[in-house]
Amino acid sequence: MKMRNALIIAAAVFLLIGGTVSAGWLGLNWSKVDQMFRLPKSAGSSFTLPSERLKVVEEENVITDVVDRVSSSVVTVGISQTRRGGADMFQFNPFDPNGPSESVPGRGATIDQDIGSGFVISADGLIVTNKHVVSVPNAKYRVITKDDKSYDVVKIYRDPDNDLAIVKINATGLTPVEMGDSDKIKVGQKAIAIGTALGEFRNTVTVGVISGVGRGITAGSPFEGSAEKLDNVIQTDAAINPGNSGGPLLNSAGQVVGVNTAVSSEGQGIGFALPINTVKDAVNNFNTTGQFNRPFMGVEYRMISRQVAVLNEIPEGAYIMAVVEGSPAAKSGVTAEDIITKINGDKLTTSNDLAKIIGKKKAGDAVTLTVWRDGKEKTLTVTLGTQE
Repeated sequence: MKMRNALIIAAAVFLLIGGTVSAGWLGLNWSKVDQMFRLPKSAGSSFTLPSERLKVVEEENVITDVVDRVSSSVVTVGISQTRRGGADMFQFNPFDPNGPSESVPGRGATIDQDIGSGFVISADGLIVTNKHVVSVPNAKYRVITKDDKSYDVVKIYRDPDNDLAIVKINATGLTPVEMGDSDKIKVGQKAIAIGTALGEFRNTVTVGVISGVGRGITAGSPFEGSAEKLDNVIQTDAAINPGNSGGPLLNSAGQVVGVNTAVSSEGQGIGFALPINTVKDAVNNFNTTGQFNRPFMGVEYRMISRQVAVLNEIPEGAYIMAVVEGSPAAKSGVTAEDIITKINGDKLTTSNDLAKIIGKKKAGDAVTLTVWRDGKEKTLTVTLGTQE
């Protein structure tokens, strides 16, 4: 009897509690009750660990996939040249000790050295590199592929306007790189560099991000002592060391977005690359003409802004500081102190300057110049030439 009464009372209590929770009285609901009776997680447990680990693995896979796909297209550029070693010696005639002595130069030694990098752009042996990498006249250059095959460079084409060169080797079956679009790169995106670091460690891979665009630098070769001013280059913190010059800067899709060119001597983690779109324009021109022909007018100028023009009561345009002797401009009658205000009717401004308009033309094109001289306008016709 007592047992039966206890069971009845217990059932009534459970029904009362259930009704209270279901009705939401006293701020209770079933989710809160579930939390009250749920077992606590063990210390240190985390359900985000698998996704974090997956993220790291995916990032590593991006880099390794790019390296696996592109590294066979990256080459080392080496040089062979003879350098004199030792001091000059004086040779005497033993049969005429009082006669004049003869100076004999020290012995020469042939030096083979890896000095730069490059990448394949055609299966039949066209290689892109920096102009300063192959700047020594009368030197013999060679290209070494990833599988340690060595090829003599048979021809070098140097770009007169950029730190860029194309070298030709006699080879077949090479794997060209895929070129990207450097106009679409963004600061902060991944950057991967491959090259022969320090002229010693071939196919070295470094990783970083795009740190900046539109930079101006002076590029050169620590091996040869040459230097050249460059504008509109890409900045990256991917380690670029001497010897990396000419190698590719890649995005995470394995596309070349730049040509590694220089490293800052004044800071750490600052390297620079030529935009690949500059290279594509030069290569397209090369494929068409067989050389790096550029439209050339032959003037040195400075743009006159609207504000300067108003203050000095002169027209806005390109003020000619000097004219190259024998150039197309000189032949057409352009002189120093002329102000070119229009080309083919297009007005020249600081945002639409002379170089931009001429750069869109081709060698052999005739352009009509509107020139302001001694307070009067003149019309001159210039046939653009080429600059070797």
